[in-house]
Amino acid sequence: MDLKSNEPFWLLKNGLIASYPSLKSDEECEVLIIGGGITGSLIAHQMVDEGYSTILMDKRELCNGSTSATTSMLQYEIDVPLFELIEKIGEKGAVLSYRACSDAIDTIGSLSKLIRSDAGFKRKESLYFASKKKDVEWLKKEYDARKNAGFEVKWLSADQVLEQFGFENTHGGILSGQGASIDAFRFAHELCKHNVKKGLKIFDKTEMVKVDYHKGFNLATVENGYTIKAKKIIYCIGYESKSLLNENFVDLKSTYAVVSEINTDKFKNISHTLVWNTNDPYMYMRTTDDGRLLIGGGDEDFYDAEKRDALLGKKEEEILKTLQKIKPGYHFYPDFVWAGTFGETKDGLPYIGEHPKFKNSYFVLGFGGNGITFSVTGMEMASLYMKNKKHPLSRYFKFGR
Repeated sequence: MDLKSNEPFWLLKNGLIASYPSLKSDEECEVLIIGGGITGSLIAHQMVDEGYSTILMDKRELCNGSTSATTSMLQYEIDVPLFELIEKIGEKGAVLSYRACSDAIDTIGSLSKLIRSDAGFKRKESLYFASKKKDVEWLKKEYDARKNAGFEVKWLSADQVLEQFGFENTHGGILSGQGASIDAFRFAHELCKHNVKKGLKIFDKTEMVKVDYHKGFNLATVENGYTIKAKKIIYCIGYESKSLLNENFVDLKSTYAVVSEINTDKFKNISHTLVWNTNDPYMYMRTTDDGRLLIGGGDEDFYDAEKRDALLGKKEEEILKTLQKIKPGYHFYPDFVWAGTFGETKDGLPYIGEHPKFKNSYFVLGFGGNGITFSVTGMEMASLYMKNKKHPLSRYFKFGR
């Protein structure tokens, strides 16, 4: 499956950071991680940190799937509003899920310091504004739910949004104190480099074709016939899991993004803020660490890469039209436009845990707009699973829920 198209900004900005060999011999390890994107790199870090002999493999170049197309907005807010999630799964699970995403932002900040990252981790506020008057009622309900759950939030009127951010034609919104942004492509590469020094083995351009299950271990065979014997396999393959599992547990979507030319002066009022609105699908934007504006949205059901890519021009126009509504007269100069594929679940939550069809294995599948923060939560969950322990969120993130 082609997970990105045209010119993903992060891939072009960073170039080929690192390249690893393909598998050319039989190997053995305690943990085999399938998928070398941001999720796989985080899980590999956790496994190596805990002393497990670990191998990470990917059928592409490292991070060349969805990680190169991500917007890298780090939010605790899940695609399903907190008050709706409470109705779906109960207050305990909903608040725990939101809290886990909030904690994950702090964890990424700590990891960035630990590995002396150059990926531009930056703490930011998050503005969630009502794009239509009819949205104000439920957005205020969402504000109350977050405030009651202990999150740092403030309600801004339309006039306050205009004064603080210069956005017209809004109807007020929620300003959250917790958020951040990062270059996830670079950060994932940095995590891998850090852990290779500690014993992590990485094989890219290596595709697994089958797994034979044995008592106490799995034997994974790759396309050139070599094998990896592993006590546990952890699948971090994101949206491609749908074809592997052949189950209807996630809907695939295409999302579109545009990045402007560098103009540090024009974006000062939102340089410390993540922005998104109540449209369905919602518009989102953030600044980059080199002074660009990244804006995206226009989500569509994913059918195939060719149809997705054919919409690039149309979606660019739609996205910039939305921007013009809140910034009338503003001229946006595009430098990059691309599309990526993501997954949308019925409750906005990831799938992390065991699957009955895959023995000696776990899945860490962070879906939706919180894929990165969910993957950080997956680090803690995978750690517990390796010790035969449960996590408080296991029941809410499990398959078949």
